[in-house]
Amino acid sequence: MTTPHLNQKVALVTGAARGIGRAIVLALADAGADVAFTYRNSTEAAESLGAELRAKGRREVGFQSDAADPAQAVEIVQKVVQTFGRLDILVNNAGITKDGLLMRMSEADWDAVLDTNLKSVFSYTKAACRQMMSQQSGKIVNISSVVGIMGNAGQSNYAASKAGIIGFTKSIAKELASRNIQANVVAPGFVETDMTGKLNDKQKEAILAEIPLKRIATPEEIAGVVRFLASSDADYITGQVLCVDGGMAI
Repeated sequence: MTTPHLNQKVALVTGAARGIGRAIVLALADAGADVAFTYRNSTEAAESLGAELRAKGRREVGFQSDAADPAQAVEIVQKVVQTFGRLDILVNNAGITKDGLLMRMSEADWDAVLDTNLKSVFSYTKAACRQMMSQQSGKIVNISSVVGIMGNAGQSNYAASKAGIIGFTKSIAKELASRNIQANVVAPGFVETDMTGKLNDKQKEAILAEIPLKRIATPEEIAGVVRFLASSDADYITGQVLCVDGGMAI
């Protein structure tokens, strides 16, 4: 049964073919939104997601793109507005990792992670907020990580990008509040994705030891918080960071 929180709303979710992004798209669609989404390489997964959205009776469009390309961000936002007539919700989810100790990290690995994870948030938000300002309404939800709050050895590039998202979001929340646009951050901990599925038992045990709730989150648990922040239930929440991490950041 559809929860009618987002009826007649249009959402754009970046990096959405699989994992957390896919769960977010489906959660927004189940709440009544029409959804555009981007993906980089997972063409088959993207086609499957589009079919699933159509089966739910939602309008959808997928764009294959590189999140690190600012020109593509502008073009995609324009196409979303042309297709649907408006843009109510932006979820910046696209992200990559290129882990390594600082002394061994290449400049290329630093730049790739910062461009995809942080610069993409700047590019898509700048493009989307013009439309939202003209509508005098909008919801921006940026996906960070508890690593952006706590740091993590071997992930200085990733942690910097995710911490940057938090500072960026707090700043734009202040800039856009007068136009009735709310901007917030969801900071997941460990989540059941293809990435965590590759961990061995010893690695998983070490992770669980750091989580007070003693389990890894499902993508749907992250998506539910995003759906809340994208809905009118969160109209008086802006500039906030919600950690969905089982207590890791306590």
